Amino acid sequence: MLSCTVRLGRLSCVSWEVLLQLLFSAFPGGWPGISLLLMRGVLAIAMFTQGGAYLAQPDGTLTISALGAFALIAGGLLLIGLFTPFAILLVGLNIIGVPLSVFPAPAAHIFDSPPALVFALAMLVGILGVGPGRFSVDARMFGRREIIIPLPQSHLER
Repeated sequence: MLSCTVRLGRLSCVSWEVLLQLLFSAFPGGWPGISLLLMRGVLAIAMFTQGGAYLAQPDGTLTISALGAFALIAGGLLLIGLFTPFAILLVGLNIIGVPLSVFPAPAAHIFDSPPALVFALAMLVGILGVGPGRFSVDARMFGRREIIIPLPQSHLER
């Protein structure tokens, strides 16, 4: 998949892999990676709950069903860490869309209080700033690789 931009009349395209490596120069492991996995998991559970609340409404219109489906898809992408910048965009739009009255609110809205909204947005900004972490599909697909070049046999015989 290519991402193309036009700057000063010149078209430049980069692949999704290069774009993710530019956005996230490192995929932290260890305790930082576990904490990023925990933050992604908490936000994914909130999105699953939000999506379920949208889909469970008895008077669900096409818009409400689409919002529920997008919330479930965004939560799933965020949980496994696949296309994390896109998932963060979907989650962020869902989180701030209801308080700004852009989207209709479900019966059980997770982010109805300002502290919950601020905490969720802070976690999103943290994940966006650091990256999805080593325990993600993005790290497996697009992360840095160590390349070991073996010595030729002639150098080993000396």
